[in-house]
Amino acid sequence: MVCPICRSKQFYIKDPDDKYETYEFEARQGEVIFVNPQEAGNTPEIKGEHEIFCQLCSWHGSLDSVKRK
Repeated sequence: MVCPICRSKQFYIKDPDDKYETYEFEARQGEVIFVNPQEAGNTPEIKGEHEIFCQLCSWHGSLDSVKRK
């Protein structure tokens, strides 16, 4: 899965309880793989309708709207 604009595979999600905390991940074959595995247990669950942000460009949208490679 890649960004619809720049085709990056790297994204992040904001913590709903702390607007300054973010969690980086890659969307591989439809699964969310966190860059820092230690964070995986402390991250919010990412479902298809959650807003995610591209690491390399200004795109943001739902996980469902990320294009397949």
